[in-house]
Amino acid sequence: MPFTRVSYRHNQYNAEQLQQMSQVILSALVDCFDVPENDCFQVFHSHQPEQFVYDRHYLQGDRSDGLLYIQITLKSGRGVVKKTNLYKQLATALAQQVGIRIEDVFIILVETEFEDWSFGSGLAQMVKENN
Repeated sequence: MPFTRVSYRHNQYNAEQLQQMSQVILSALVDCFDVPENDCFQVFHSHQPEQFVYDRHYLQGDRSDGLLYIQITLKSGRGVVKKTNLYKQLATALAQQVGIRIEDVFIILVETEFEDWSFGSGLAQMVKENN
């Protein structure tokens, strides 16, 4: 049930690269967080340069205009080891398979609870009272 938002500077990536990113992100979630393979909800946003602000050197950074913000909203409960494994696998796979600099992979996890999700029809499908 993760929902992923990927933000990047306009004209930095083409349609094929975005599709590759999508697959890499889903694969990392399947491998590291045991997400089902058909549980894919992603949105890609391009931003004009003046709308895409970042510090090039904050916390070991050597960021370029190819920076990706990957925000994953998901159910809470994964531990530090699983999270750090996801960060490593995702950054490495994006570098190897899409050609993104590993320094340009910025990942944010936002944890929620089951009652924080509705998958349509005005229902909280993950809450037992609705099943």
